[in-house]
Amino acid sequence: MTLPDHLPVLVVLLPALTAVALLFIGDGGAELHGGHGQRQLQWSRRVSLASVALFALLAALLVARVADGTLLVYRVGEWPAPFGIALVVDRLGAMMVALTAAVALPVLLYASGGWDGHGRHFHPMFQFQLMGLAGAFVTGDLFNLFVFFEVLLIASYVLMLHGQGRERFKAGLHYVVLNLAASALFLVGVALLYAMTGTLNLADLALRVPQLRGSEAALAQAGGLVLLVVFGFKAAMAPLAVWLPATYAATSAPVAALFAIMTKVGVYALLRVHGLALATSVVGVMGALAARTLPRLVAWLTVASVGTVLVGIGLFDTAAWSAALYYLLNSTLVVAGMFLLGEIVAAQRGDAADHLVPGPAVGQPVLLGLAMLLAAASAAGLPPLPGFIGKLMLLEASAAHPWVGAVWAVVLGAGLLTLVGLARAGSILFWHVREDLPACTMSGASLRLQGATGLLLAMTVAVSVFAGPVQQYTAAAAAQLADRAGYGRAVLGPGADSVRPYRFDPPAAAETTR
Repeated sequence: MTLPDHLPVLVVLLPALTAVALLFIGDGGAELHGGHGQRQLQWSRRVSLASVALFALLAALLVARVADGTLLVYRVGEWPAPFGIALVVDRLGAMMVALTAAVALPVLLYASGGWDGHGRHFHPMFQFQLMGLAGAFVTGDLFNLFVFFEVLLIASYVLMLHGQGRERFKAGLHYVVLNLAASALFLVGVALLYAMTGTLNLADLALRVPQLRGSEAALAQAGGLVLLVVFGFKAAMAPLAVWLPATYAATSAPVAALFAIMTKVGVYALLRVHGLALATSVVGVMGALAARTLPRLVAWLTVASVGTVLVGIGLFDTAAWSAALYYLLNSTLVVAGMFLLGEIVAAQRGDAADHLVPGPAVGQPVLLGLAMLLAAASAAGLPPLPGFIGKLMLLEASAAHPWVGAVWAVVLGAGLLTLVGLARAGSILFWHVREDLPACTMSGASLRLQGATGLLLAMTVAVSVFAGPVQQYTAAAAAQLADRAGYGRAVLGPGADSVRPYRFDPPAAAETTR
């Protein structure tokens, strides 16, 4: 096998091995005593950044490898599917790995500006979360999807509490308890499907589930509905989204920015397993309008963006799926950028910090104001930015759907209210300046922080500049996702006929048959 053939497993192994190496290197902890702790942290930063840069390169190679429609199947230990563990990468999986890298690199660059020194083991946990994200996007097995979910969640528990603080601990406790409950439900859904089909390989499930009849079909549907609840919770789908705003608003900016990709794991799982939404967009924009702090506003916009993506999935049409994937790229990048931008703005507002109340003038009003304007325009869907293009694609895809009126009303209404909410926040932050308060004495954010934030926002513009090729890719990914038979042939082999090798009629039933 050549190096490109090993790409599916390399994107999982690289962050895993890097995390282990970083644990051996150690770090300086919350308080760096002397030069030794500082040197440890510097080496951790270098190794972690180099690893994520290499991860981004592998992700780009993975996209190039599958761009022509090739479906990469990596059978661990050369065990044939469905008996062994199979990693499967198509256009969708490769795109999600690349999106993970696109968010992770600038976020890590930003965190290396100082946030990583506020607690223990930031960089190993960051790498373990990358491992879980990459594994979830390349696995071809439902149980291993659960395993990678748990890997990324355990890492996120530590990252959520990084830097400590009462509010962070309170939100983190709720986050952990709710996710543990969701994980338990995940196992229940997996157990029901395995009991009825005898397999958890996604390609094999796609062939076996349609063969079920009677009570077996009903139990399999129950298992599928349980998984719908679990993935809806992970994706922050209404009414299961109430945990997200408080959690994302309480954690540090770089961690919240990385968490922007976590909700997309739930969306990805819904596409893989089920493929709900209009209410999620409404709840999201209502929460954004009522938000009293900038991080909470951005967190609610995360919920609203997930709702827009789920609208496309719910239309169950390849054109709508293509629109949803295009919009997913933009929303993930712009939300991550807004979390980082929000912390830079808050650091220059004195005691007002991130609260949406009049405060002193920021130290970089022109630079930060323009960045806020760009992010707001893209999040609200103003032309010619990618948020507008993605919503336009979605509206066109829904033209023949019976719910076209509701889709248009919610998508356009959510965009308008998003614009109102962000305009309100921007006017308070940059125009309603209190002259009686001392102006910011900071010279401005460091070039590292500005560059990391600018890189994320620049990538959103690139999605618009290269809208044609990106849209062609998402359209091809949606078409490939709909080809369940082709997926099954690639994973199980040509001429695969899924049967039940482990289940036999009980003796009494066999006697009756004779």
